[in-house]
Amino acid sequence: MPSSIPIPLPLSVGHATDARLKSGVTIFIPDEPAVAAIHVAGGAPGTRETDLLRPEATVERIDAIVLAGGSAFGLAAADGAMSWLAAEGRGFAVGTARVPIVPAAILFDLLNGGNKSAIPSAAAGAVRSPYFDLGLAACEAAGREIALGSAGAGTGITTANLKGGFGAAAAQLKEGRTLMAFAAVNAMGRVTWGDGPHFRAAPFEREGEFGGFGLPHPLPHDAGAPLTKKSAAALANTTVAVIATDLPLAKAQALRLAMAAHDGIALAVYPAHMPFDGDTVFALSTSADAGPAGLLALEEACLMAPSTMARAVARAVYEAAPAEGDPVPAWRSRFA
Repeated sequence: MPSSIPIPLPLSVGHATDARLKSGVTIFIPDEPAVAAIHVAGGAPGTRETDLLRPEATVERIDAIVLAGGSAFGLAAADGAMSWLAAEGRGFAVGTARVPIVPAAILFDLLNGGNKSAIPSAAAGAVRSPYFDLGLAACEAAGREIALGSAGAGTGITTANLKGGFGAAAAQLKEGRTLMAFAAVNAMGRVTWGDGPHFRAAPFEREGEFGGFGLPHPLPHDAGAPLTKKSAAALANTTVAVIATDLPLAKAQALRLAMAAHDGIALAVYPAHMPFDGDTVFALSTSADAGPAGLLALEEACLMAPSTMARAVARAVYEAAPAEGDPVPAWRSRFA
C-alpha cells in the first residue's frame, strides 16, 4: 500500500493517475481563494498563468495550483481543473462572470515507457487531451490526505539514477501555524550520496520518514560528482513543488517564501537548478486572516522552508514504486 500524509491546512490535494499513460496530475485547492507566488530557478520551465502571481499583478488570489506530467501537453490539466472549479462557483469575479485562476507547472515524462498514444496528434486522430480529464479527476479526488510516491504528477518521473515521485513533509511554526512542502521530483541530478541508499536530505529527516539511513561514513568517492541524466534535453527534467502555510502572507512575502524553499531542492538534489531543469516552486498562503505577516513570522517560515522541502524531495524518491518499463530502478527495488 502506498504511504500517505495528512494535510493539516485548509487545503485539499488530489491525484489523478493513468498507469497506462504512466503519467498523472496533482491539484491543490485551497478552501478559499489564496495568496500565491512563484519562483523559477531552473532554465527550462513549463508553466501557465504565472505572470499574474507577480507582486505587482492585479489578481491577488488563486483558486488552485496544478502540477502535471506530459510536458506542455500536461498544461491542459488546468483546463479540466477550471471546468470543475467553475461548476463549483469558484473564480475571479468580472461582472457576472467568474474565471477560475489556476496556475500550472509541468514535468517532462514522455519517454518513461508509458503508452503515449492517447496524447492528441493529427496523425492519431485524437481530439482531446487525456490531461483535461486527469485535471477533472484530480479535483474530484482532492481531500485532506494525499498519497506519496508514484501517484499523480509523480507517477512516471525519474532522477539521474533512481525513479522519482511525489513527496510531502510538514513542520510546525510558532503560534500554531503549519508549513507543508509538496514536491514532484523529476530532477536532472541525484537525491542520494553517490549511488548508495543515503539521501542528501538526511540531516533534516524526522522519525525515519525516508528510511532513517542517516549520512554515509565515509562519504562515497563519487559524492561530489555531478552525475546527471546523460540524455538530458530541454524540459526533460524538473522538480515542481508547492510550499504551503496558514501564515497570512502578502504576495511579495509569498515570493520570498518560494525563493527560500528552492534552497531545499538544492539541499536534496545535486546538481539542481540546471539549464535543462525547470525547477519551479509555488508558495501558497491558505490563511483567511488579513496579511501581511510580521517580519519575524516570515523569517521563521523562510528558515523552515528549505529543510521541509528537502524532506519532501527525499520522500518522493523513497516512496516511489517500481512499474513495468521503468528506465531506472525505484529506490525500494535497490535498497529496501
